[in-house]
This record gives sequence, structure tokens and C-alpha cells, in this order.
Amino acid sequence: MTGSSRWADLWPRFISALVMLAIAAIAILSGGIVFNAVIALICGGIFWELAAMYWPGQGMRAVKLGTIAGLAFFASTFLPVLLAVAVLLLPIVILAIEDRMKFAKPLSLFGIWIMLAGVGFVWLRNALNVDWLLWLVCVVVATDVAGYFAGKIIGGRKFWPRVSPKKTWSGTSAGWVAAALVGAVFTGPLDHGIFLIVLSVLISMASQAGDVAESALKRQRGVKDSSALIPGHGGLFDRFDGMLGASALFLGLFALANL
Repeated sequence: MTGSSRWADLWPRFISALVMLAIAAIAILSGGIVFNAVIALICGGIFWELAAMYWPGQGMRAVKLGTIAGLAFFASTFLPVLLAVAVLLLPIVILAIEDRMKFAKPLSLFGIWIMLAGVGFVWLRNALNVDWLLWLVCVVVATDVAGYFAGKIIGGRKFWPRVSPKKTWSGTSAGWVAAALVGAVFTGPLDHGIFLIVLSVLISMASQAGDVAESALKRQRGVKDSSALIPGHGGLFDRFDGMLGASALFLGLFALANL
């Protein structure tokens, strides 16, 4: 591989990242309905991509499911907990019925993961503390950026070639180091010591697990990207798989700690 081809995707990735960063900054700073709406759009978009991968050539069917999922998620943010759960499950039930049970199990599992992660983001921003949300986003971004550059520059042994042929052990471990550094920076603002550094590495691993899970899905469905929505990145699922993994783990750990 030549040097130019190795970095061919860097410029479109950079421009797309700037646009996404600007949208994220506006949403996070605004909070409330604006933030909820952005998360709902992302969840709906990922549902659309998920359905399109399992139902190729049935574009309107996938769009319908994505629209229902996005609207259901947005509506759930205004409802009491039990009713919100029922509404969040609605697109997953519709998905299983629409699929006539052919791919119901994997589709449902991915659907539940997407919705849980979305709930985690909304809860982090609007109920816990915006600093916690910024920490989680920084951990995932640092993991991704460090992994990308370490993998390109250092290379070496592949992490799991059968599932994700581009991932290397150098990139994976660089992501853990970067996450630990982010945790160290946030120990002051979040008033947590070594615990936050350890948690940051765990969140980094969850982020990487989300990426691997989505890679396995794409490999099983025979597609390169979940869609072509984001230049240099692929689709929403390609870009946010790590965020989904991180958010779902944090929500689960917090729930366990407060049982």
C-alpha cells in the first residue's frame, strides 16, 4: 500500500468530522428538546441503515421503520418511565412483525442496543451532568482517533481479521491509552480519581466492542458500509457504533451501581 493511498480517506474524514463536531456542540450546549431531537434523528437513521442491510432493495420499508423508530424515541423523552419503555419497544416489535421472524432475533437485539444507547445519551445530558457526557464523547473520540493513527502508522498484527480486517492490536491498545489520558484530564471536573481512569478504559473497550459488533454485522450482510451518508465515514451506524457501545455500557453500569 502506497503512502498516498494509505491516507486517501483522511481529508473527507476530517471535513465530515468537523461538521459532525459542530452539530454535536450545538446539540450538547442546547440540551433539552434540541438534544433529544438530534439523538432521535441518529437512532432513526441507524434503524433505517440496519433495516436496509437486512432488507436490500426494499428502501421504503427501511425508511418507514427508521421514521417510526426516530419518532418513537423522540416521543419517549416526554413520557413517564414505564410508558417510555413501551414506546421505545414499539419499533422493535414492528421490526419483528415486519420481518415475519426471518431475521427477528438479530434485528431485535441490535434495535434494543440502539434504543438503550440513545436513552443513555439523553439521560447523561439532561439528567446527570453535561460534563459526564463530554467525558464519554471525548473517550470515544480519543479511542477512535488514536486507534486510526496508530493503526495506520504502526500497523502490525491484526486484532480480529475475520471480523474487522483493518483493526490492529497497536490501534486497539493506543485507544486504551488515549482513553486513560482523557480520564486523567476529567478527574478534576468530575471529582473522581483513579476510578475514572479505569472507567475510561472500560468505556473505550465498550466503544471498540460496538465497532467490532457492527463490523461483524456488515461482514455477515456482505456490505462495506452501513450507508453512504457521511463522506469518509460511511453511515451513521459506522460513525456511531462506538458511541452506542460506550453509552449502553455506562447506562448499564450506572443502573447496577444504583440497584
